[in-house]
Amino acid sequence: MDLKHISFRLLEVFMSVVKTSSVSETARRLHLTQPTVSLQIKRLQESIGEPLFFMKQQKLQITEAGLALFRTCQQVFGHFEDYQDFLAELRGGERGRCKIAMVNTAQYILPKLLGPYSNLHPHVELPLEIGNRAEVLSRFERGEDDIYVFSHPPTLEHAQAARFLQNPLEFIAPYDHPLANAEHITLAELTKQRFLLREPGSATRMLFESELQARGLVLSNSVQMTSNEAIRVAVGSGMGVAVLSRHVLPSHNTDFIVLNVKDVCLASHWYFVVRTDRHISHAARSFLSFAEHNLESYLGSQWVRNELHTLNSSLNDKQGRFGS
Repeated sequence: MDLKHISFRLLEVFMSVVKTSSVSETARRLHLTQPTVSLQIKRLQESIGEPLFFMKQQKLQITEAGLALFRTCQQVFGHFEDYQDFLAELRGGERGRCKIAMVNTAQYILPKLLGPYSNLHPHVELPLEIGNRAEVLSRFERGEDDIYVFSHPPTLEHAQAARFLQNPLEFIAPYDHPLANAEHITLAELTKQRFLLREPGSATRMLFESELQARGLVLSNSVQMTSNEAIRVAVGSGMGVAVLSRHVLPSHNTDFIVLNVKDVCLASHWYFVVRTDRHISHAARSFLSFAEHNLESYLGSQWVRNELHTLNSSLNDKQGRFGS
């Protein structure tokens, strides 16, 4: 590998192509022409001495050598971002960036922590990405963020998770539903109703379907929707019943009622997740430390399950071994 021909600009172009899987989109984002992007990738491949991309079914795919280079670039650029933060701190201001990606339901929870943290650290940038489980998992696999929030964390060797909040699920129905005032509803009875469900892969749906499968139950009718808000509105309009996280349900609502289902108790937990094989910014470590010491203050004690000390201790040990 001929390092003297590799510049930061070449690596920046390369990282953009990996993230977008598109030469044309990279050209648009970096204000370059497509031939210029293609030429720079060609020069980088020649310097590396290995192909970095290949075409499969007319789609750009990264090679094993390319993926290893991408991960190396993430580490290098991450350390330079920390150096910029360090210089800013020397000039008398607290700076940094904590990049967080969360699944849709977490947007009802995390702002309760992010707001107070942001007030205490006004110069820390907090770019947020919100998506369904598949989208956030894809970002995790590419290592695009510092912190990820899942209710079912990925079980991968390079994933370290710590739970911080219980996530109980509730069955809801319209106020005028025949089962609205029933005192002893069973899950088997509910399966006869039309269910409004999130997309396949949703953590709530996976937990619910796992319970149905364990009992040998099958839904008679279901409709798929793309958001919790859409499901809440649809339930209130009489379209069907649903199972949603307690945390997405407003405390006062006249459109739906929580059903009294006696023979089932569904719950998972919310987790903060980091990748152990990539650089974690100072700001991200600062936020996790803030969360560890303030969960009950801002999320209440009823549902908090604070295991963040294990995650923070691990990050501090890693920082001690490799330096800031």
